[in-house]
Amino acid sequence: MEARVVPHPSVPTVNEAYWRLVSEFPLVPIRDDAHLEQALEIIDHLTDTLQHDTGTEAYLGALADLVYVYEQEHVTWPPVTGVDVLRYLMDEHELTQADLAALFGGRSVISDVLAGKRRLNLTHITRLADRFGMPADVFIDREALTPDPTPFSDK
Repeated sequence: MEARVVPHPSVPTVNEAYWRLVSEFPLVPIRDDAHLEQALEIIDHLTDTLQHDTGTEAYLGALADLVYVYEQEHVTWPPVTGVDVLRYLMDEHELTQADLAALFGGRSVISDVLAGKRRLNLTHITRLADRFGMPADVFIDREALTPDPTPFSDK
């Protein structure tokens, strides 16, 4: 008697598009940086397409998971501050300090933040997250969250 596998109801049904994508770029663990670059190119190509069927969505999700696993083990990201993120977003969106001054309560405040004379505060972070549609934590400096290993001094 032949064994019949019944898929779990939460598992999406795959179609011909899924198998075509698997045959072009198999879903196997990413082995090196060149393989990673290929996977990222495929992800970029697939995400540029506006319409996805269930098979393409399933493939894209699985490939993104493989990329995530590889990057967690092999890619070291440089430390980035909230101000670095802000500068990047200003550049990408072609924004000036004047364009964002209202979020900071004035031009002098954003100028001081970008010059490193002031830190982003909770109000700034919340407003920036809302403005750019991003999680607030991307604007929080990780060093500020690291506890001092010697908080008390004998002096």
